[in-house]
Amino acid sequence: MKLVVVSAGLSVPSSTRLLADRLAAAVDRHTPADIEVVELRDLAVEIAHAFTNGFAGKGLAAAQDAVAAADGLIVVTPVFSASYSGLFKSFFDVLDKDALGGKPVLIGATGGTARHSLVLDHALRPLFAYLRAVVVPTGVYAASEDWGAEGLPERIERAAGELGVLMTGLSAGSGRKPAGSRRDEAGETDAAGFQVVPFADQLARLSA
Repeated sequence: MKLVVVSAGLSVPSSTRLLADRLAAAVDRHTPADIEVVELRDLAVEIAHAFTNGFAGKGLAAAQDAVAAADGLIVVTPVFSASYSGLFKSFFDVLDKDALGGKPVLIGATGGTARHSLVLDHALRPLFAYLRAVVVPTGVYAASEDWGAEGLPERIERAAGELGVLMTGLSAGSGRKPAGSRRDEAGETDAAGFQVVPFADQLARLSA
């Protein structure tokens, strides 16, 4: 399986990238995957050009293809003005409108104070719901005081486990079943022979 990590951190080193890397490592422990990191800082100029001329440069096109082909995504942004950064939003604005449909996504954010933690539910979750992604129940916000403190590692592990379950379940659900097969323990198959696993069942597995 392929896991793509989208990091919108601007500084080097970046707490946003640090959180993204920790989330990716945790997912890989739960569900081994090929990990590819997309650093939006390196694509800022190409993203701006895509808005003005309608064409994606080589680096941006490769990032778009990686996201579209991923079995799961981790997306992490710094908090700017109580929301996601403009660079973060711009990248998803230049994606194909169907690129994230049905794709499992783990959302994360970093900020200087815990007061911005609601950005996950007030900004990020609605954005990816609009893009028709499947957002895992647990988002991860890391304020400056969270690094090295209790709580953050547990949130990372819980979110990673949820993403791993969805990636595994949705990937299995996309395979074909033998002709004439109508039902198995994981779900049903449609007329074309594809396994159909209800989303509610996928969420139920997260608490198993």
